[in-house]
Amino acid sequence: MDALYTAEALATGGGRDGGHIVTSDGRLDLTTAVPKDMGGNGEGTNPEQLFASGYAACFLGALQAVARGAKADVSDSSVGAKVSIGSNGEGGYQLAVTLEVVIPNLEHDQAQSLADQAHQVCPYSNATRGNIDVQVVVTDD
Repeated sequence: MDALYTAEALATGGGRDGGHIVTSDGRLDLTTAVPKDMGGNGEGTNPEQLFASGYAACFLGALQAVARGAKADVSDSSVGAKVSIGSNGEGGYQLAVTLEVVIPNLEHDQAQSLADQAHQVCPYSNATRGNIDVQVVVTDD
């Protein structure tokens, strides 16, 4: 791969529990905490929230790119990402993702087609394909 950009981040302290993350440019500077649902205090962000945010933004960018090629109107579109973490049954953990895509200016079938195409070009989708369950759901609202 010929890298176009490389992001750098450093995690210190308690990792996902009472840790701290910061990017090399200082734009992201956050405290981490285990979510309340997992027994923590929930008073910080967590890797799943960060992954969901990155995936949603990246997928929306991929959707806009494929829409440009198709000359389709995806203005006012949105992508929500739900990242779940759970036991893999072997002493470790695994992730699952649901992407909720809303494209208000298109009929459902065309919107689904664009979302499917975006799923093929999105770097996050390509990185996760075959590793975790990713569902792409096009909704009308």
